[in-house]
Amino acid sequence: MVAAMWLVLAVLVLFSAGYLGYSRYLSQFVELDDDRETPAHKYEDGQEYVPAKKPVLLGHHYSSIAGGAPIVGPITAGVVWGWVPAILWIAIGNPLMGAVHDFVSLSASLRHEGKSVGYIIGEYVGERGKNMLLWFAFLTIILVVAVFALVVAIVFNAFPQAATASLIYIGLAVLLGVYLYQLDLPFIPGTIAFVIAMFAGVWVGIQYPVALFPAVEAGTYPQGTIVLLSMLGNGGWLPGAVVDASATLTPNTAAWVPFILVYGAIASALPVWVLLQPRDYLSSFLLYTGVGGALLAIIVGTLGGALGIAAISPSQPLVTNLEPFYGFIGRSGAPLFPLLFITIACGTISGFHSLVSSGTTSKQLNKETDARAIGYGGMLGEGLLATVALITVALVAPEVGGGIGLALPTFATGGGVILTSFGIPTSLGAPFMALVLVSFLLTSTDTAVRLGRYMMEEIVGTPETTAEEVAADRYGNAAVQALPAYVLITSGSWLTLWQLFGSANQLLAALALLTATVWLANWSDSKQLLSTGGPMAIMVTITSLALLWLALHDNIYAKFLNSEWMADAGVFAMLSAVVQIVIAFVLLYLGLSLVKIGYDNIQNARSGAGGEGGAVATDGGRGDD
Repeated sequence: MVAAMWLVLAVLVLFSAGYLGYSRYLSQFVELDDDRETPAHKYEDGQEYVPAKKPVLLGHHYSSIAGGAPIVGPITAGVVWGWVPAILWIAIGNPLMGAVHDFVSLSASLRHEGKSVGYIIGEYVGERGKNMLLWFAFLTIILVVAVFALVVAIVFNAFPQAATASLIYIGLAVLLGVYLYQLDLPFIPGTIAFVIAMFAGVWVGIQYPVALFPAVEAGTYPQGTIVLLSMLGNGGWLPGAVVDASATLTPNTAAWVPFILVYGAIASALPVWVLLQPRDYLSSFLLYTGVGGALLAIIVGTLGGALGIAAISPSQPLVTNLEPFYGFIGRSGAPLFPLLFITIACGTISGFHSLVSSGTTSKQLNKETDARAIGYGGMLGEGLLATVALITVALVAPEVGGGIGLALPTFATGGGVILTSFGIPTSLGAPFMALVLVSFLLTSTDTAVRLGRYMMEEIVGTPETTAEEVAADRYGNAAVQALPAYVLITSGSWLTLWQLFGSANQLLAALALLTATVWLANWSDSKQLLSTGGPMAIMVTITSLALLWLALHDNIYAKFLNSEWMADAGVFAMLSAVVQIVIAFVLLYLGLSLVKIGYDNIQNARSGAGGEGGAVATDGGRGDD
């Protein structure tokens, strides 16, 4: 067993070196300049383009990128392959790949009017490449919305205290938006007052937990839980609901899903100052307290336990109870390469972040140099969250195979154990960590819907038909995303699509790095391409092999060529497997086609032939078509 403190210190040292050294170099490399007007100021409209103070925008960005994946991924990988490969991928891959990916996506968007990565690549490789990437991103967004809405519902079901506290802090966020942007009242006093009110909301949530339907098994909810819809029965009639305590989609979980999707749709259509900016700013204090407090508690608790200081000794030793390494073929029978690298996605590198960086964040950046702390530093912050998640599972050491339904409660339970280092009882610490998790997830959910709207608006351009008007409308587009996401969740197919989500997300990261590499190649032939091109090549290789494994091994070999599976499988199971195979090959085709188009453009740019998209300005901005 290894003290958890050493894992924390190793990650902190590597992340500090990356931020102090590599991010400074990258900032100079892309020539960040505060004298250059950012899109937020140039196109300020009070709706999407709204300049934000650095701490406010950092709160939004960090909350948006850090959803459930950096928690589920490390927990799953640690249980299957051991904590050593998981911590190595986080500690090394994050500063060299993930943080670079986020930073260059944000920087490229700054130089292209706050547009998305799809728009940017279209400027250089033409309309076909642009539409391919935008459609790829839009389809990935639907998977993201489905997964995030589901995991919020799972946490609300496991910790009804978090549901109450979340409702309170959303209401406080709207009030803070009015306080700051409509009444123009003092920033610091308002921050102090609303942060205090938010933490008071945590206490209210613990006192008055809320559920929608009764628990399947008596005693599951905390004492005093308020069940709002008990007059409608046990909820077994809800789409996808299973009246079984061991099921992931229990009636209460199934009931929360449409509420969360409707919330995401409405929140995504509101001006950013109404909810997005103030809520993310408020939640950042919750997130910094949860993640930072857990990291500090690990160090303090380990030292306190070693020195026998009762006042700061945790309820159990903070040491790893998982094996360091379970072998190349993990406990679930899955190979470490390439599956580890798509299982741990967001904690190390995530394509969804490029959509946030080039979608909402670039439209709110007050000055260019803020991009270093927000883009590169924000991703390091998510790596710290992934580290905390890995440590929680290392402490609790659950059995393999629990999946997402086990991973999320494990994070809260293990986090509660860690916080006992400060004398906080688990009855308070676990619900607080659950709220920390939910604050990430709610933010990511409605930000994802907003980003999907941006994608569709760029695909449609100027609407010419009724269908295009609906797709480009902020409310119609939200429905276009929420409805298929709901079908995916209630059909139960989300379990089999989780690996597709990971593969699509990582392949999108490769395509975002490709976009940045194309931008740099067309900007100047003196720009080195290794910082973005190297990670891109690695991610293309990993995701291509992972998609082939998913299609050929997990579906064709393990299912259709397996006589036992074929004998027991129903029509839906066979159809689901076929859909997975088709999606895997479609993603692979789109990804490799875009890589080929981008590579040809880079070759042309470096040879002086120019790209299909037209001339490019020498200052890193877009040229005239």
